[in-house]
Amino acid sequence: MPITDLLKRNAELYGSDVALVEVNPEITETRRITWKEYELIEPNPVSHYRREITWKVFDEKANRFANLLLERGVKKGDKVGILLMNCLEWLPIYFGILKAGALAVPLNFRYTSAEIKYCLDLAEVDVLMFGPEFIGRIEEIADTISKNRLLFYVGEGCPTFAEHYDSLAVNCASAAPAIYLSEDDDAAIYFSSGTTGFPKAILHNHRSLSHSAAVEANHHEQTREDVFLCIPPLYHTGAKMHWFGSLYSGSKAVILKGVKPKFILETASEEHCSIVWLLVPWAQDILDAIDRGELKLEDYSLSQWRLMHIGAQPVPPSLIARWKNIFPDHKYDTNYGLSESIGPGCVHLGMDNIHKVGAIGKAGFGWEVKIADENGNAVSRGEVGELCVKGPGVMKCYYRDPKATAETLKDGWLFTGDMAQEDEDGFIFLVDRKKDVIISGGENLYPVQIEDFLRSHPAVKDVAVIGLPDKRLGEIAAAIISIKEECSCTEEDINSFCQQLPRYKRPHKVIFADVPRNPTGKIEKPKLREIYCGESVVAKQIRN
Repeated sequence: MPITDLLKRNAELYGSDVALVEVNPEITETRRITWKEYELIEPNPVSHYRREITWKVFDEKANRFANLLLERGVKKGDKVGILLMNCLEWLPIYFGILKAGALAVPLNFRYTSAEIKYCLDLAEVDVLMFGPEFIGRIEEIADTISKNRLLFYVGEGCPTFAEHYDSLAVNCASAAPAIYLSEDDDAAIYFSSGTTGFPKAILHNHRSLSHSAAVEANHHEQTREDVFLCIPPLYHTGAKMHWFGSLYSGSKAVILKGVKPKFILETASEEHCSIVWLLVPWAQDILDAIDRGELKLEDYSLSQWRLMHIGAQPVPPSLIARWKNIFPDHKYDTNYGLSESIGPGCVHLGMDNIHKVGAIGKAGFGWEVKIADENGNAVSRGEVGELCVKGPGVMKCYYRDPKATAETLKDGWLFTGDMAQEDEDGFIFLVDRKKDVIISGGENLYPVQIEDFLRSHPAVKDVAVIGLPDKRLGEIAAAIISIKEECSCTEEDINSFCQQLPRYKRPHKVIFADVPRNPTGKIEKPKLREIYCGESVVAKQIRN
């Protein structure tokens, strides 16, 4: 079924229930005070900025925007870009696009003006929605992108080169437009993270989106009583498809704008959140703040919090051991996925498999998995190969890129580019990205394995391992290490700690520096290679 049917159902069955809440702890809510003939507005120090909408209002807002698009000539199959920070308008806009029969094209909020234009051109976007944070970037390219596109602005202070979405949509009909949709219709174009070069445009149909919703609700046993705390950016499939579990179950979700440990615990407490998805750095920050005494659990009401899960990157077992020590009653899960497989869930650990922390798990609900050699044949259990997945959530293609599509989709299997191995119990462990493997003296080194080991050092906050050129060995492993604020650590300390590793796996070079991550938590290794060995992304591609 088309994903829009779930929103329609929720509006009909649970119309008066709260669907979405937006919380911004860095903005203080205002209150009005009337005194004689004066009306004053002053900050209310006890109330964060908070907005909410019901399922009925959510559906009506989506319908209004769909009708606006149709009035302005948007046709079934046209594309509408979304360049917004997380906000209450984001998801109604997304569903309005789908209800109009158009394709939603979410854009990374970190894109430069040039990258925005590149993605708009690649996806053949007809309409662009953008918010106040992007006025400057859009203004730089407005003359070139507005010739064949509508520009709609979301927020206050609409620039002259765009039209104001809010004032236009409010006057449109709130009834659903008569656009027939099937699960085979194209629904969305997402962009790859760009970790191996320019982003690719990934095309999905409604079947993919609907399947991801069923996967999420199944994996985490979501009910209407659950409250999901959504923190990562909604342009990314990870956050969006985890929220799809709330859509599937008809339950409330909270969009939190801010990642400070205090904000996360405060919002989980005040909004009675039961499911929280974190990235590794945020989980580490929460634990560190608790260890330092900056946060005290007794100050919060967290008994309803039943599940903490992590995705988007390999998870150090030592981190989960620390988490369970402080939150012993929490269920834990990790989800593996990529935008080409409509985000998380094609492989997942499972909430009852805490004894297998470190693994990404087994095939998810409705998915098949194999680990393949260079010829696409399944390898023996225990051998390293490329992880491949098959299921209803696999992308249709890389939009306008048949060569890349043919390299990635083979006989219905999606070749992920991730190297993995299966243990004796059938659980899959990620080894590394195929393109990040370091070949040192003829030995294959898998950076994730070395990173997991180094993260178990008590002073290490974060770490990334990359290959540096070496005349004798071809490449050597270099560890870029970020140290916890309250700790001190030397290169000798790290080298001594690494004596526990086999000699060939020990880093030849230790660099103490920040570890850059993108908004979805992935280490930006191309950036690190460019910094420390002067290797551009293109050079890395050629070398591989």
